[in-house]
Parts: sequence; C-alpha cells; structure tokens
Amino acid sequence: MARKFGQKREICIDPLAYNIGLIGESGIGKSTVIKEVCEKLAGDEGYIALDIGKEDGHDAINGIVSAKIPDWATFKEFCDDVIDNKLTDYKDLRVIVLDTFDQLLDIAEPEVIRMHNRANPDKPKITSIKAAFGGFMAGEDKAIQIVLDKLWELKSVGVSFIAIGHTKKKDVDDPITGESYSILTTNMSQRYFNALKTKLHFLGVAYIDREIVKQKTGKKNVVTKQEEVKGKVMSESRRISFRDDNYSVDSKSRFADIVDEIPLDSDAFIKALTDAIMAEHSKGDKTVEQSKKDLEKARKQKEAEVAEKLEHDAANKVDEEKNAELVSTIQNKFSDANAATKKKVKAFMAEHDIPNFKNADEIPTANLEAIVAMLNEDE
Repeated sequence: MARKFGQKREICIDPLAYNIGLIGESGIGKSTVIKEVCEKLAGDEGYIALDIGKEDGHDAINGIVSAKIPDWATFKEFCDDVIDNKLTDYKDLRVIVLDTFDQLLDIAEPEVIRMHNRANPDKPKITSIKAAFGGFMAGEDKAIQIVLDKLWELKSVGVSFIAIGHTKKKDVDDPITGESYSILTTNMSQRYFNALKTKLHFLGVAYIDREIVKQKTGKKNVVTKQEEVKGKVMSESRRISFRDDNYSVDSKSRFADIVDEIPLDSDAFIKALTDAIMAEHSKGDKTVEQSKKDLEKARKQKEAEVAEKLEHDAANKVDEEKNAELVSTIQNKFSDANAATKKKVKAFMAEHDIPNFKNADEIPTANLEAIVAMLNEDE
C-alpha cells in the first residue's frame, strides 16, 4: 500500500501551469506581450485578461480577450462564474491575466472595509483600510488573504494566473553593509508586492535599456571653468530581466536555469520559460514525450476532480449575503404555512442538522433555498 504523504514531485512541462509575473513601467508593452504569450500557448478560448479597477489599457489592444473588472463584487462574480461553469462555458480556460495586480489590491481594500463594518455592527464604521480588523496592517493582510484565496480557488479548477504590475525606482539600504543602492521594483506597497512575489515561479521586469554616451557641448561651466558634457541616447531597446546579479532589478525565478534577460517579445518570453522548465525536467528520468502523455492524462484527471468538486461545492456552498435574504424570507413565510408544510420543513432541518437559523452564515445556501421552495409550494 502506498504511503499517504511524501511522494516524489515531477516537473510539469506546461509553462501556464506556473504562476507568472511581469512588471514594468506604464506603456512599455507588458499587456501586449502577455496577450501574445497567452494566444500562442492557449488560444483565444484559453485565456481572459482582466482590465482591473482604473486600468483602461485593453482599450488600445486590438483583439485581446478581456473583461472589465471595476470593483471587487465584479471580480468575485467573475471568479465564481468561472468556477461554477468550468466544465461548460470555460472548459478551455487555462489562465487569467491580472492587469494589474496593484489595481486588484486597490479594489480589494473597500471590500475589506465592508467586511470589517459588517463583522462589527455595534462599533463605529471605519472608512480606512488602516483601521480594519484592529489595525497594525491587519486590514492589508486581509486584503492579501481574500485576493490569494480567490486565485487559489481558480487554481483548484485548473486556471492559473499571470500578474502584471507597474514599476518605480527605489533606494534601499543593504542590511549587512548599510550602503544605499537603487533598485527597479514595484510601485505597490512592499507588503502587497512580497505577498505576490513569494507565490510566483517566474517574475520578469520589463525595462528600457539605453546606450548613453557623453558628448562635449563646447561650453564651459562658469564656476568650474571645465567644459560641460551631456549624455545623449544613442540607442534603446525594451528588455525583460529574469535575474540580475547586481540586484538592481527586483526580478525572480524558482528555476535555476532561467536566462538572465531577453528582448520584450512574446516568442522570447515563451522560450525563456520553456527552456528553464526543460532544463529542470532533464534532471529527472522521464522523456519529454512521456511527460507530454502524463500532462494530457493529468488534464483529464483534473476534469474528473473538478466535476466532483463542483458537485460537492454546489451542495455545501455558503453565500452569506444570500443566506441572510433567504432566512428573512423563511421567517416571514413560515408562520403562514400550513401544518403539513411546517412539518416537512422541520423534518428537512433535522435531516440536515439545522437546529435554528442563528448561525445562518454556516448553513449551505442550497439547504435554505430548498426550505424556501417548500414554503413557496404552500402558496
């Protein structure tokens, strides 16, 4: 009999099976490159790019498969719809693009404030994430939690994510030497960024590589009496860094053989990820052909697991807001129901271990819907 815990892991050869991030300055071409990557690896039906919050970049990208996500309620609705209909409407969906991750955290913050106020009805309402759930960054941690929870719900049905973000130049101090140096990193809070970065397998940083030469101006400085020189851009190219030995770019890879940098190009991006994955794969015993067969087998097995999960979740899913409405409906209708219906409802409640409705946020929504249906039959 095989042991329950502790099996040898094998490298999946599908690049979209991994958590991927790409950050860079606005307008450099991140969204376009990721769109092309998704089209080439998954096809039009295999990805959806989310235009989140106040991002409107998708309006300028012809042909992108996109969904507007202005607020958290829409993001939750999107995730729930994908999960509930993964085997039908979204059967080919393999990856979503978070454009941008910083905006996703921005729309999560009002939801955290709402959650806090709902959980503390007897206390003064708060309006700042800093005051949520006791403060001391607890509100920000809650925002991270609800975002990651949703992303991992999607991963549980076979949908991975690619996160896009913006960058800025930041001065940091070396913890050993105390020396200061500049780094190209995210423009979101470091707490939010670290929460994402620790979950990624690949993080590329898009930047503009400029060749600058100093040229004499023919003018002398009135103070130093020295001839002034100025920098002139001779050439520039857009590139992506996956690893920087000077630690001046906040990139990352869990794969040891990732190339240091590439042109900002979808084919180069796919090749960089694939080569790194294949290099790690070559350290095992399986051939690529065997792994391809295993991948197809794993996808079919995943479909069966998703079908079982959806059936289980449908029976046990709890929608707190809907539950509150259903309980109110039950309480209004029950007193007017006939004796036979009341007996039927009580028997159903006993069968499903529902002694009362005090803990309505723990009762499966489907059970409350069934009770309402019984009461409606009496009308």
